[in-house]
Amino acid sequence: MSHKKVRVRFAPSPTGGLHLGGVRTVLFNYLFARQHKGDFVLRIEDTDQTRYVPGAEEYIYECLRWCGLNPDESPEVGGPFAPYRQSERKESYRQYAEQLVKSGHAYYAFDTQEELEEMRTRLKTPENPSPQYNHEVRKKMRNSITMEDAEVQDLLAKNTPHVIRINMPANIDLTFTDMVRGEVTFNTSTVDDKVLLKADGMPTYHLAVVVDDYLMKITHAFRGEEWLPSAPVHILLWKYLGWESHMPEWAHLPLILKPDGNGKLSKRDGDRLGFPVYAMNWTDPKSQELTKGFREMGFLPEAFINMLAMLGWNDGTGQEIFTLDELIEKFSIDRVHKAGAKFDFEKAKWFNHQYILHKDNETLASLFQPVLDEKGIKADLPYIVKVTALVKDRCYFVNDIWEHGFFFFERPKGYDEAAVLPKWNDDKAAFFSAWSEQLVGLTSASDVELENAFKALAAERNLKMGDVQLPFRIMLTGGKFGPPVFNIVATLGVEETRARIANGLAAFTK
Repeated sequence: MSHKKVRVRFAPSPTGGLHLGGVRTVLFNYLFARQHKGDFVLRIEDTDQTRYVPGAEEYIYECLRWCGLNPDESPEVGGPFAPYRQSERKESYRQYAEQLVKSGHAYYAFDTQEELEEMRTRLKTPENPSPQYNHEVRKKMRNSITMEDAEVQDLLAKNTPHVIRINMPANIDLTFTDMVRGEVTFNTSTVDDKVLLKADGMPTYHLAVVVDDYLMKITHAFRGEEWLPSAPVHILLWKYLGWESHMPEWAHLPLILKPDGNGKLSKRDGDRLGFPVYAMNWTDPKSQELTKGFREMGFLPEAFINMLAMLGWNDGTGQEIFTLDELIEKFSIDRVHKAGAKFDFEKAKWFNHQYILHKDNETLASLFQPVLDEKGIKADLPYIVKVTALVKDRCYFVNDIWEHGFFFFERPKGYDEAAVLPKWNDDKAAFFSAWSEQLVGLTSASDVELENAFKALAAERNLKMGDVQLPFRIMLTGGKFGPPVFNIVATLGVEETRARIANGLAAFTK
């Protein structure tokens, strides 16, 4: 570890929903920064204005707030290295691109779109279906390497549209040490001459990420393994700009894979298999298409974060449940796996279930209250807390409180008559009429006292407990489900219970 203060960054593009892989990158950045008493920076990479989506930047902020992974510096909170939006730093990039041209490490390229398309068509073969603008192709194109200097200067003076490309050397092995993968080597012949500065003056990711990481004193860069092929370009830019000694240590994180392990998990996979891949709901402003998120499905942020931490990392002990403070203490980049991590939605649900079991009932009830509000159901918080305590052991999501406890908020709309009518008789009808009358004097009784009174009345009338308890449950809930029946009675209260007995008797006695 360098003696420099640790500074890490998450640098998303505001182009849509935030994939759970992106949130995991945030998490690993955050854990590493907090563990080393460093800074976590959020930088918005909005240089590609054609892909910019209104509302996406605010959505990123909200996702991080929900997860509790708040940056120390960002466009929203500011900081000593502002501005933190690349579009607001546009003027600073050209000088570095021009510096590279002057040193011979980059060049002006004046090729039109038509000329580029013609090149790709002309050079396309079965062995090379997507020809690249590389060290061989550039010799045949319109750029400052192939053109006379006077012509280049004339075109520049006329503001002829052009880009600046890196001048990749041929057949050189570049090696760097990745914090996850160890020593990694690339040959430069496999990499094309990437555009560094576009015709509109905006930098591409390749130039902007190097310049900004340098200017913002970033010490460690965590990013997905899909960026690994870009490493040679970035290594050379750090070297060519004279900043090699300041280059951050890199960690290329493993992909999050589809459940079957075949390829990177995508939004389409989530749609197909019925689970979210975004942190929160995202509505596309153009199509108005809604993509569901983990938050709206009923995941607790602590469970979501815990689940993400275990996708590609563990502490070696077999422990699976970690608080955020425990993750900060125990996280180690050495234990991040090289291989991709399969996403298992059932396991994700298991994590959420564990957190629901251990979450206090008041908080869960408050989280569930909006579900009732949407349904137009009025219930005070103390009552919702009681219901939550009775059903949460069956819940994987906060929203499941409704599925397992809806009958606490509305009377049955129908009954499982097939479970009652075959054995229903006048003795049972008389029993429930008597039980309803007896309840009047049991308004303050506990669930245990209610059960004992019920048993005593059944014995007095020579009825088996099993013969009357099931019909009683169905009168209260509509079916053969729910928590212990006398917990239901104690929660509903005597008045509501008697009303439901009356409705049940009317339904069963025909």
